[in-house]
Amino acid sequence: MTDLEELAATMEAFAGLKAADFQLSASFWQNKHYKKGEFYNEHRNICKHLGFITNGVFRSYTIDEKTGEEKNVFLYSTNGFVVTFKSFINQIPCDYFTQAMTDASVIYINILDLQSLYQRSHQWEKFGRLLAQEAFNVTMTRIEGFMFKTPEERYLDLVKQHPDIFNHVPLYHISSYLGIQGPSLSRIRKRISEKN
Repeated sequence: MTDLEELAATMEAFAGLKAADFQLSASFWQNKHYKKGEFYNEHRNICKHLGFITNGVFRSYTIDEKTGEEKNVFLYSTNGFVVTFKSFINQIPCDYFTQAMTDASVIYINILDLQSLYQRSHQWEKFGRLLAQEAFNVTMTRIEGFMFKTPEERYLDLVKQHPDIFNHVPLYHISSYLGIQGPSLSRIRKRISEKN
C-alpha cells in the first residue's frame, strides 16, 4: 500500500471520506522525511501543514524559561496526524516546538489547499469539523488526565494510544509526557508487568 493509499484508508475510517472526494486532494499531498531531532514546526512559527505520519514519532514540547527544562505536551506516532492544532486552525504563532523523536516520514498538505477542499466538498468540510473536534478531545483528555487520573492510569492510556512508543522513545521523554519522575515510571512499569 502506498503512502497515499494508506492516508486515503485512514481518512475514510476517520471521516467517511470516499475515494472520489479523497481524489480531489491527491495532487496537494507532499512527502517529507525528517531526521531525528529535526523540527516539524518551531516555537512562534505558524503551523501551515497538516501531516500524516507514515513512519516515526514526533513530540510537541515547551521549554521552562526559568529552568530550561523541556516538557513534553503531545506525542504523535505512525498512522496518526501531526499538527499543532491551535496554531494550524487559527493560523497564529505556535506555543510549542514540534520535533521528530525518530527518523520519520510524513505526507502533508498545506492549510490553503485544505481550505480550498473545504469549499469544494461537503465531505472535506466534515473532515475539517472532525479534525477540530479531535483537537479539542486530545487537549481536554490531556488536561483531565492530570486532574482526574493517577500516573498509572495515564501510563496505560499512553500505551493504548501509542502501543509501540517504548520501542522508539527514551524513557525520560515518556516520564516528561506523563508528568512524573523516571523512578516513578520504573515502579509503574514493574507493577504492571507483575500483574500480567
